[in-house]
Amino acid sequence: MSEYSDFSDRISRKVFLRRAAVSGSVLTVPGLLAACGGSSPSAGGTTEAHTLAKTLHFSNWTLYIDKKGNQHPSLNQFQQKYGVHVDYTEDINDNASFFSKIEPDLARGQSTGRDLIVMTDNSRYPSLLVNKGWVEKLDKSAIPNIKNLIPQQRHPNWDPNRDYSLPWQSGFTGIGWNTKLTEPVTSMGELLGSKKLRGKVGLLTEFSDTLALVMAYNGDDPSHITDKTFNKAIAVIQRAVHAGQIRQFYGNDYASALANGDLTATMAWSGDIVQLQADNSHLHWQMPDTGGDIWTDNMLIPKGGNVYTASVYMNWVYTPRIAAEIEDYVNYVCPVLGAKEVLVKKDPAIANNVLIFPTKQMLDNAHTIDPTALNNEKYQTTWQNLISA
Repeated sequence: MSEYSDFSDRISRKVFLRRAAVSGSVLTVPGLLAACGGSSPSAGGTTEAHTLAKTLHFSNWTLYIDKKGNQHPSLNQFQQKYGVHVDYTEDINDNASFFSKIEPDLARGQSTGRDLIVMTDNSRYPSLLVNKGWVEKLDKSAIPNIKNLIPQQRHPNWDPNRDYSLPWQSGFTGIGWNTKLTEPVTSMGELLGSKKLRGKVGLLTEFSDTLALVMAYNGDDPSHITDKTFNKAIAVIQRAVHAGQIRQFYGNDYASALANGDLTATMAWSGDIVQLQADNSHLHWQMPDTGGDIWTDNMLIPKGGNVYTASVYMNWVYTPRIAAEIEDYVNYVCPVLGAKEVLVKKDPAIANNVLIFPTKQMLDNAHTIDPTALNNEKYQTTWQNLISA
């Protein structure tokens, strides 16, 4: 990841803005037609026999693709290979506000003007989009590289056969600490109860991240939340708050608080710590001994998007060489088998970083949140009352 002159310039994946895109017409590419058979819907609801659009309209988060100067090399190579211009725009600030942008068009059965979007599965929105029929099925005949998806990501409970989504990047939620201020903090028990940390601990405002870690600590399954396990987790957090253990519930601003010493230890996102370590080698991250949380930002094709063009692009980024190029800049958890082997030769420090290419044990010990709980109004109200008290 490139370094920045000061911490205020370092932007996390969850904080961003952009403009809306417009739709385009289609262009047949004979060489590609010979390679892939079948048909798929194109923008505007018509059906074309495997034709590529002149333009792919792609909405993503900021600093979430490879970049060199003002260029994105992986996009440039895609454009050169397929003759498709990529209208790449960074207009996703957070899942909720982005959904509010596209919901009116989707609810009216109209195109959003986008062929590809990226949304996070531990928010309520990817599962909601699938359930409402507001996303297109992938054209898997155009995605032979789907075989390169890591096994742990192949069957999420909200899209069990990956009919509607493919991971872009993932990240873990675990514990970050400053080694200048404390010994390693490797358990939720320490984070929530150690007197040495009292008043210098951060928890996250994100429902899914904090609840998943606490439920795992309680011995409960975050992927199947009940009233009993939810209330138990809330009680554990409330006790820590009332004991003065918790300094604050944080969004992305936990990172600066940890870097400047306001926090000694905190719940933290793995990718942020990788980036912060470039400026502060005293910051470390580990998955709790009872397990962490994994979230995934997923590529989705909103209704009316060009299915074939978006699917061909998905296949492109699942080419190990291209995935490695993206990963070498982005530094989150890579979902593509073979990318690590490319980076072993190109950038071994990235290839050997377990926060980017985690071990099987880490992946197996990472929990995913129950999607039904994300849409439970009672749970959400209780949570908001807790973090805003």
